[in-house]
Amino acid sequence: MSPSLWALVSAAVCGPMVALVLAPLDSVVGLIVGIAVGALVVAGLIALSPVIEVTGERLRVGRASIELTYLGEIETFTGDAARQARGPGLSSSSWHLLRGGIDGVVRIAIEDDDDPVTHWVFSSRTPARVAAVIESARATAAPAGSDA
Repeated sequence: MSPSLWALVSAAVCGPMVALVLAPLDSVVGLIVGIAVGALVVAGLIALSPVIEVTGERLRVGRASIELTYLGEIETFTGDAARQARGPGLSSSSWHLLRGGIDGVVRIAIEDDDDPVTHWVFSSRTPARVAAVIESARATAAPAGSDA
């Protein structure tokens, strides 16, 4: 989940602001520090963005990770349905990683009796693609002849 283009543009504006603040002291230093600050803020936003990763055995969203065998029904939402899923429809027993400015939501049921979490709910710009990748990984990981 990389930052949106508008978030990156807004962060890049930090550089010129720093340059303007330091310009009365020394315009060259202000310019150099402004460029460095703008680049660092943009790089920080990109580096700290949570990642959605599906491997042959696990789903990782941000720092959380779960085996594919514990995943149940996958639902994807956009628009008003996504607002409902991340707002009034969000269960207190759900684990969630929601980002402002990202419309899509993926909700996955957790089928582990020992886990108090009932669902994973997270933001994605491409929720249908995330669901398809998870389903594909589960189909690949399922043993031959199984009903998974």
